[in-house]
Amino acid sequence: MPDFMVSPFDNMGVDPDRVSTPEPVLTEALALPVTGWEATMRGLRGRCPRCGDEKLFSRFLKPVPHCARCGQDWSHQQTDDFPAYVSIFLTGHLLAPVIIALVHDAQLSVPMLLAIIMPLSLTLMIGLLQPAKGGIMALQWWLGIHGFQRERPETTEADVEIPQ
Repeated sequence: MPDFMVSPFDNMGVDPDRVSTPEPVLTEALALPVTGWEATMRGLRGRCPRCGDEKLFSRFLKPVPHCARCGQDWSHQQTDDFPAYVSIFLTGHLLAPVIIALVHDAQLSVPMLLAIIMPLSLTLMIGLLQPAKGGIMALQWWLGIHGFQRERPETTEADVEIPQ
């Protein structure tokens, strides 16, 4: 059965015999995120959630196959349509007060309202799409779902607080 997830343009100019997983370049110990929130924030910024240094995307929404620093394989990610839903949801909630204020206070005509609201909503939706995908990829990695290995930083007895 052919692989429909690969297009003929994915490997243009790449010799298939020379494609391999890059070796990670670790100069010091890897600083794994302590919490899921920290990993998500790294993903929202478009950085590798595991090491926090390298870029997560090679193009606007195409993740890098492997992190150049820590070697994390990002081919497991399956965000599907969820980033688009998050982007639309946030855009609607951010623009609702603006739309209400424009309609109620400004007394603008319908074409003028559309001329203001449509570009603003498109800009917000597209602008929130990449951070949403990065955050969702980071959560998938943190939770160890979709083929990712669940990793946590090593804790010592001094790091763990014992409730009394």
